[in-house]
Amino acid sequence: MAEILLKADGLTRHFGGLAANQDVSLSLERGVLHALLGPNGAGKSTCINMLSGDLPPTAGRIHYCSKDITRLSAYQRSRIGIGRSYQRTNIFTQFSALENCRLAAQSRHPRPWRIFTDALSLTDTLERARAALVEAGLGARASVIAGTLSHGEQRQLEIAMVLATDAQVLLLDEPLAGMGSNESAQMVELLNELKKTRAILLVEHDMDAVFAVADRVTVLVNGQVLESGSPEQIRNSAEVQEAYLGVEEAVHV
Repeated sequence: MAEILLKADGLTRHFGGLAANQDVSLSLERGVLHALLGPNGAGKSTCINMLSGDLPPTAGRIHYCSKDITRLSAYQRSRIGIGRSYQRTNIFTQFSALENCRLAAQSRHPRPWRIFTDALSLTDTLERARAALVEAGLGARASVIAGTLSHGEQRQLEIAMVLATDAQVLLLDEPLAGMGSNESAQMVELLNELKKTRAILLVEHDMDAVFAVADRVTVLVNGQVLESGSPEQIRNSAEVQEAYLGVEEAVHV
């Protein structure tokens, strides 16, 4: 049986009289990349914000490894193994790639009473940071200042920072945004490797990339689940074609 790491049941979020999400349920399994699709305003960002702890649900429950984490903060969820990237690149541009990952790794095991300890002497943290860079394809770029990396490398670095926290669930919000074809291909390759050992939720608008990497797809429309299934089921769904992909576009993806 598949190992379910993160499970959401009946997630609902109201903003005043507006239901941004209504009764959304999904499961994230180890070894599976689950894509979350939908037109602008469908509720994708609200959903991922609730899963990451950035936004509390109005109703519904969230479980991680069968434990109820609905009331945990984003920081607490990060500490137990849920990592998240954002639409806008979120890195320390003046620090090296290694320093970015070291800070992320250090956040998992803070040492509040060792303020006079040289951070570079924490070998376990440095090893975790270096390993994360290698896994994200940036092993040779460790000493490069993050702000000078290419856009695609900066997105890889953001994922490396998530990996440095030893996250088992990756919530990735448009990691291919703004990439060219070569960078997109590299990111797809990276995602295919990462999903072998983790559970991934991918929010993405690049349909070619989604169908190249996704094992399961859920489509949101007006804050509700329209359909959920294999990529092939979603491709061939008349409802999805009408509501999101468009008949002409769906034929070509």
